[in-house]
Amino acid sequence: MNSSNDSLAMRRITKLVDENSFMEIGSLVTARSTDFNLADTETPSDGVITGHGLIDGSLVFVYSQDVSVLNGTIGEMHAKKIASVYDMAMKMGAPVIGFLDCAGMRLQESVDALDGFGQIYAKEVAASGVIPQIAAVFGNCGGGLAVVPALCDFAFIESEKGKVFVNAPNTVDGNRVDKCDTSAAKFQGEESGCIDAVGSEDEIIAKIRQLVSILPLNNEGDVYTSDCEDDLNRVCENMETMAGDPRYLLSEISDGHVFFETKAGYAKEMATGFIKLNGMTVGAVANTTEIYDAEGNKTDSFDAVLSAKGCNKAAEFVRYCDAFEIPVLTLTNVTGFKTSMCSEKNLAKALARMTSAFAGATCPKVNLITGKAYGSAYVSMNSKSIGADFVYAWKDAKVGMMDAKLAAKIMYADASADVIDEKAKEYDALQDSVLAAARRGYVDLILEPADTRKYLVSAFELLYTKCAGVPDKKHGTK
Repeated sequence: MNSSNDSLAMRRITKLVDENSFMEIGSLVTARSTDFNLADTETPSDGVITGHGLIDGSLVFVYSQDVSVLNGTIGEMHAKKIASVYDMAMKMGAPVIGFLDCAGMRLQESVDALDGFGQIYAKEVAASGVIPQIAAVFGNCGGGLAVVPALCDFAFIESEKGKVFVNAPNTVDGNRVDKCDTSAAKFQGEESGCIDAVGSEDEIIAKIRQLVSILPLNNEGDVYTSDCEDDLNRVCENMETMAGDPRYLLSEISDGHVFFETKAGYAKEMATGFIKLNGMTVGAVANTTEIYDAEGNKTDSFDAVLSAKGCNKAAEFVRYCDAFEIPVLTLTNVTGFKTSMCSEKNLAKALARMTSAFAGATCPKVNLITGKAYGSAYVSMNSKSIGADFVYAWKDAKVGMMDAKLAAKIMYADASADVIDEKAKEYDALQDSVLAAARRGYVDLILEPADTRKYLVSAFELLYTKCAGVPDKKHGTK
């Protein structure tokens, strides 16, 4: 049952939800303030349409800011409507989706508007880890409102008109919009770490519908979100030849070859997103050394190292998966850490955050070593040492302290080249081979790459009933 409101805000909602499923709540609410001539101003729905509908038959709650009413600004009643949507969503255990298109705080309402901002923040924090929160920015989202998509679990931005900023670009010393538009979709998608995807309005709405169909509806929901029509024993061809691009590998092993990537433009050396295995939603974290386009052309390449941005990206994603008991798969191919002045300032803290996320997660965890797994960088990437339930490896993987030749050069610094080569071969056989790691119990199974899908399906089915006791504490500090 749809509202008769034909605003852009309502049209976005009708694109999002199943046909004729939207029920508006609070359609008669208007602004309460009468200061600065507001009494003479029409404020239908106080600039935000709220209600509930269905996406592929699943209940969702929605709010959509109406830029045609006082530029979509947030006032007292506007904020209360959004807070009310959150209250209802929490009771029903259903996701909240917000469409943001707003000129910020309503100046005419001053402290009431400020209190409204605080109410929205508080509801988002209370809902975090209980129900999925998704935001899409279709217009301006500036100042304190930029906190709203940042507090959500997933955020999208429209490529042309979407703007996210705490400080407008022209207020930043030495900057101008024509020089570097820090509010633009491209900048936010690549630099802020808040945006999952950039696209047109229709592309974003389609992605949100797909995401809702993948996620459990709440933190007590089932991770089996769909039926599987794919062959569970399907052989995955060409895995070794595309090993550097985990986006391809994850698509290949997933039901129907579907990989939903999150934060796609940010820290591309670390891929995160969702796949399906026998209908079960699985969160994936993977080191990236190459990226290929749809035509098979290489578009980017990276060293097999951990960066501060990549660690933070992985940590946030693992924390989300653990909160909703979504199993986590890691594809590991890492040899060390990024070396730069900027990275050195932030890497230890970011690495600690990622290590804490993996070690503290009680959801099912499986690690697949697809290339090299060297040193403490590997330890932090969901190794058995910090709690992975299963560690699998491809037959040609390397697991150890460091590259064998480098280790030989360190141990035999004054030896000849022939001696170093000989000792490197010995080190490789005794310390760097995947077989050596398996003999010590650090790798559970050595796989042919083509058999990856069937073994991962089996592993996560086994772990579906995993129950991990946790110590009696409020939470960790990282």
